[in-house]
Amino acid sequence: MRTVTATALTLALAAATAAPAVATPGKPSTDGLWRMDGYGTVLSLDGDTFQEFQTTSVSCLKGDTARRTGPGTYTTAYGTVLTVRPGPNENRASLGADSSVGHRTLRRIHALPADCTRPTPKDPRTAFDVFWHSFAENYPFFAAKGIDWQATRDRYRPKVDQDTTRQELFAVFSDMVRPLYDAHVAVRDGDGVFAQVRPGTELPTQAMDTRVKKFIGERDLKGAPYRQDFANGRITYADLPGSADQGYLRISGFGGYTPEDAPYAAHLAELDKALDTILTTDRTQRLKGLIIDLRINGGGSDALGIHIAERLTDKPYVAYAKRARNHPTEPGRHTRPEPIPVVPADGPRYTGPIAVLTGGSTVSAGETFTQALINRPGGTIRIGQPTQGVFSDVMERNLPNGMTAFLPNEEFLNRSGHTYDGTGIPPHLTEPVFTKEEFAKKRDSAFDRAVSVLRNDR
Repeated sequence: MRTVTATALTLALAAATAAPAVATPGKPSTDGLWRMDGYGTVLSLDGDTFQEFQTTSVSCLKGDTARRTGPGTYTTAYGTVLTVRPGPNENRASLGADSSVGHRTLRRIHALPADCTRPTPKDPRTAFDVFWHSFAENYPFFAAKGIDWQATRDRYRPKVDQDTTRQELFAVFSDMVRPLYDAHVAVRDGDGVFAQVRPGTELPTQAMDTRVKKFIGERDLKGAPYRQDFANGRITYADLPGSADQGYLRISGFGGYTPEDAPYAAHLAELDKALDTILTTDRTQRLKGLIIDLRINGGGSDALGIHIAERLTDKPYVAYAKRARNHPTEPGRHTRPEPIPVVPADGPRYTGPIAVLTGGSTVSAGETFTQALINRPGGTIRIGQPTQGVFSDVMERNLPNGMTAFLPNEEFLNRSGHTYDGTGIPPHLTEPVFTKEEFAKKRDSAFDRAVSVLRNDR
């Protein structure tokens, strides 16, 4: 699950915002207090310290911290590099994270909101209110999913009082979000986690990935003249057996490319090593078709997906546009959509036909990568089943009692201005994906269809 250091702008923040502070003349600085468009976040930048405050209209709790590691850059405890860039004047700036795409707009404020200057009670009802408001002010998909979140509050808040136990409260929170069937929604209390997926689908697991990788190796890639694993086994490439001009690229995630929990730059370096080995001048000239298999893909970094897409085009194009909810009571108000570009990479690139294999276990960054290939010049066809239907970065919200809520607040828009959230990205050609019958009969219908389509597309 992807977590980022931001969460959606509230009326409380707007009310608490006084006259903007002014930077020292002649010394442009991003130090000071900032509120973020969307994401309900206030940032304090003070010398070497970056402090996030997660806000709702009823609360303010400390979030992530980071330490300055260079001019305008901060590094979190998890190794994520955050970059704050000055804007057109001293009262505007932008924030970016190296593993994410897009930027967040920052506006200078004079003082912290009042709720940030006093302790937040830790009783069950306060935790309930912060939980409910976090979703009410940030979650974009209640209407699309037919959920009346106010009715949910009316139903469950009377069940919570000062004597409600942690176990009971965790159960209440889980029941509240259960009808969303959103794989980017979760509740955590210590080692206890409630999360679920779209009905009829499965989240990819290591056991599933291992089983499918073995199945493909024995069935689809048996006798391949060239086959190699890369990036800690998360990427596999093979020249297909019996075909001198078709290739197969399997990506099981956009991260985990190093054995240890390394920063984004290390994963990017491993990805480049793999792509440099796979996409040689000889191979990119020889291939007439490439299968990209994302059917078991647990997501990760959207930026890594864009990086791969840049190796698959010789013309720049827009992958998608990204926006976030930007009002606590009006779900239809958003930040300005930011187009995410795909710029052709230097060096050899494959620009021919591609068949992308997807299914319900294609999740998160696996889906944003699929979306990034929709407008790709050169021809891309999708085969299999719809993807999971979750695209946003995951917003992590601390609750005053120590529990944590996870939810999306962003939309990844296609060329028509719509999202694929909930339903997932549909295939052009529908085929079963790793069903019991497929395994039992040693069939891989989606793979076979891709081979056939690419052969006939020459």
